[in-house]
Amino acid sequence: MRKLIVSNIMSLDSYCAGPGKDTSFLPMDGAFDAYNAERLRAADTFLLGRKTYDMFRGFWPSVAENASASSTNREISRLMNAIDKLVISNSMDLAQPEPWLNTRVIRRADAHKQLAKLKRQTGKDIFVGGSHIMWNDLLANGLVDELHLMVGPVVVGAGTSIFKGQPDVSFRLIDMRKWDGSENALIRYEVRRQKASRPTRKGKSK
Repeated sequence: MRKLIVSNIMSLDSYCAGPGKDTSFLPMDGAFDAYNAERLRAADTFLLGRKTYDMFRGFWPSVAENASASSTNREISRLMNAIDKLVISNSMDLAQPEPWLNTRVIRRADAHKQLAKLKRQTGKDIFVGGSHIMWNDLLANGLVDELHLMVGPVVVGAGTSIFKGQPDVSFRLIDMRKWDGSENALIRYEVRRQKASRPTRKGKSK
């Protein structure tokens, strides 16, 4: 049974983007890069939404050959280029010019069924980095196994919340981590489905 693992960076007040979808305030430092590389090494499938895929495709493929990039970012680029990429989208067409290597698209209506089937197969982790709209849907539908939150020491006050609604899940803390030279903290949770509450039995009237 494979695990579907979500990793997302957020502010202290639980925003993954500020007003206008601005993410520049998030401290995506060396610790953030190192952890993304770690998660990619442990995975053989990278799951993305359409917007995140387009953003990553516009930046990461060529970083591996960029001598001015950090060694960690060059490794991330190599890992992303090699890994199987699975995009959940109704609008994406791989017939468009220059698709990223090893990319496959599944439609939203089929996504839950196909991901459940993929998780039952043998293999390494299925990794989600970013794509918070997509993974919130997967969380609400019982497909996320672990949630890894990189918390940065910033307060935004408004913007896009990391969570959408209140999914019927509970969490168990499995790990906390920090890095020398970074003020970010990583908190890892196991996701558990909530048990349905049993109706209270009423006593018989006398």
